[in-house]
Parts: sequence; C-alpha cells; structure tokens
Amino acid sequence: MNDKWTAEDVPGQLGRVAVVTGANTGIGFETAKVLAARGAAVVLAVRDTDKGRRAADRITAATPDADVTVQHLDLTSLDSVRAAAARLRDRHPRIDLLINNAGVMYTPEGTTGDGFELQLGTNHLGHFALTGLLLDRMLTVEGSRVVTVSSLAHRIRASIDLDDLQWERRSYSRVGAYGQSKLANLQFTYELQRRLADKAPTVAVAAHPGLAATELIRNSAFVVRTVVTAFNPLISQPADRGALPTLRAATDPGVRGGEYYGPRGLRELRGYPVRVRSSELSHDEALQRRLWEASEDLTGVTFPV
Repeated sequence: MNDKWTAEDVPGQLGRVAVVTGANTGIGFETAKVLAARGAAVVLAVRDTDKGRRAADRITAATPDADVTVQHLDLTSLDSVRAAAARLRDRHPRIDLLINNAGVMYTPEGTTGDGFELQLGTNHLGHFALTGLLLDRMLTVEGSRVVTVSSLAHRIRASIDLDDLQWERRSYSRVGAYGQSKLANLQFTYELQRRLADKAPTVAVAAHPGLAATELIRNSAFVVRTVVTAFNPLISQPADRGALPTLRAATDPGVRGGEYYGPRGLRELRGYPVRVRSSELSHDEALQRRLWEASEDLTGVTFPV
C-alpha cells in the first residue's frame, strides 16, 4: 500500500456523484474541492446555504468546469434530513459517494430539534438517518462507498451508554459526549459494512483527520485552543492534509469495506493517510447491533440491507 498517498493519487471521478456533508469549510470543503477537480459531480450538503454557495464559488474559481451544487441539510433536524434526502433522490438516480463529514465538537450541553443530545444527534443520528434514506441510490452502483468521518476522540472518555445516550441521567461531559458520538460513527460503519457484505457493491469505510487546523475546535476548552494554537505547526496539519484520509477512504481502489484510515505519523496526529486501527470497543459486534437498533428507533429510519 502506498505510504505517501496524496491528493495527486485520487483517480479520475468523471461520471461519479459525490454528496459531502459539511462541505462549506474545513475538511469537508477540501474533500469536495479535490473530488470536483477530478471530475465528480459534487453536492455540498450544508446547513448554511449562503456559505455553501460561497464555497461552491471558490471551487469553481479553482476548477472552472467543476460540477458543484448546494443542498440545504441541517443534521440537527430529522425533518431537514428527510427533505434533503428527498431532494437528492429526485435529482440523482445514482449516488457513488456519500461522505458523512459534518459535525460539532465539544459543544455546551444542548439538544437537537428532535430532543437528541446535540453531539450524538448531529454527528451520528443525523448521518445514520441520511445514509438510510439515500442508500438505495447506491446499492446498484459499482464502487459506491459510504465514508464516515470519526476522530481520535473515539478513544477519549468514550463509551456507548445505551441506557443514557442523551446524557439525561449523568452529569454532562462535553468530552465524553463527543467521544460517544465519534465511537458511534465507527460502530455504525462496521455494522453497516457487515450488513452490506456479499449483498451489494457498496462498502462502508471510516476515516479520521488526525489533528487538523479547522473551525471544529472552536468549542474546545481554552487551554486546548491555546495549546493547539501555540504548537499548531508541530502537532497539527492544515485542512487539506486533514482531508487526505477521507479522500483515500473514498477513492483509493485498494480500499476494502470496514477499513479505517488516518494519518500515519506519531499518535496519528498528522502525516500521510494509511489504514489504522480503532479501539477494541469500536469492534464490539453486540454493541454495534444494539446501537443500530436504538438508532433506528430514535430516527424512525430503517435500511434496505
């Protein structure tokens, strides 16, 4: 496997349709930018459509013939997720890539419009519902992939408490809630891949960006923001490098379902994208199945696999 993989290694994407959530900034934007430059028809699925249109303009300024559209998507609202999925289904009889990238990190205690804990609702449940509603547009498409962006934080104070997913019985922890949501991203990927295996050409893959300099860290504790800012050149990498694990998971012909990609450097903070290992808990199959069932119950979305 190429251990110095870069955006130059992304194969041509002409004729492919890619939906990227949270694509107006950061890693999502950089992912969409490269896919568009390689010829994919890219949908920027974003909450703020004004920012989405400005992002689309930046992409077409770099690649004048790029095929880029903007779709409103608010992952904190199941009504919005359903409306966006319906619109995407109307416009695209086939979808090659669904990149579940959008997310929030270390937010103050709060809930989505549907009453879900904000980080779990946005990072996991919104993407779970979107994937379920779009998956039948992918199941007959050779080479189609669902790529879900997790985080190193899936190892940090992370557990799946099925009796208290919404943090209603515990003292709220921003770090714990974020870790739970990122662990859920991985468990969702692995369970989805098991359901897809030998039944469809679609595969499910996960990725993480390491420590990337994006807006996502804005809700972190002051000391964390200070350390990252002070030592940024040493421990983190720019958003375009942080997007490489996602791009590799989405486009490298050698990728297999159920794999996980991240930077190869020290503690996976930065570096070229390679296949990496996730925590032992993320591979708990019984917990994966129980989380899947809970997610179906909470969202009302079932999958065609």
